[in-house]
Amino acid sequence: MRILQPQGWPRPRGYANGIEAEGRMVFVAGQIGWDEQGAFPSSDFAAQFRQALLNTLAVLKEASAGPEHVTRMTWYITRRDEYTTSLPRLGAAWKELMGLNYPAMAVIIVAGLIEQEAKIEIETTAVVPG
Repeated sequence: MRILQPQGWPRPRGYANGIEAEGRMVFVAGQIGWDEQGAFPSSDFAAQFRQALLNTLAVLKEASAGPEHVTRMTWYITRRDEYTTSLPRLGAAWKELMGLNYPAMAVIIVAGLIEQEAKIEIETTAVVPG
């Protein structure tokens, strides 16, 4: 993979402006903060974020992929204030589970998610070198 950073642009924090990659593509459906039984262990935004990342990694593992293969993520969140006040905890969970891998990302505020208790949903694309 190659991070795409146009000359003169400020370096983004926590994501990349773009990623170039070749290989086998893996698409992960939107993952939310419920556990493997479909129950929400917590209503806390940061805890749901951490669980959504764990769920994403579990799906990636089925394709012999890991966090180092993630090229793009789209996060759908229901409340901007919960996101901003949780940033330190989100960063800690990210570093723990994803390491220093920063894909191209977008965060979109939505009116709600299909599962009423969900506060975040994360879609992921990964590319595994061939």
